[in-house]
Amino acid sequence: MVTSGALARAKGVLLGLLEEAYQRREQVALICFGGAGVELRLPPSRAAHWNEEWVAPIGGGGGTPLVQALGAADGLLRMQALRLAALQGWLWLMTDARTRERPARPAYADEIRILDFESSRAPLRRAQQLAQDWRAHYQPVSA
Repeated sequence: MVTSGALARAKGVLLGLLEEAYQRREQVALICFGGAGVELRLPPSRAAHWNEEWVAPIGGGGGTPLVQALGAADGLLRMQALRLAALQGWLWLMTDARTRERPARPAYADEIRILDFESSRAPLRRAQQLAQDWRAHYQPVSA
């Protein structure tokens, strides 16, 4: 996602999603993943106002540990479901899906949105297939 400019687009989309969550006073968490591994960047908390300086350090590239990232996300959703039974768990997956991993649908995600940042001339459409397999909402994000 780094070389295609998709990471920069994803950061812009992320800021927009966080702003919406802030306005609605929703709970959010952020897990980043890439060649450096999986990082819990923002533990579950009430959404705050974020800006470009906050997302600038988020990196990408070098591989996609998708299964590991989704496992971490499902773990957070599980903990929140146990703590707040009435809370609906949403998972927003922002990816170019340039991985061969075929993860199972996260069990504790009540609603899943997959934002596809793939921008290859020969698209693999793996994010689209994942959305179909999971019965998730799929949205391509164009350049």
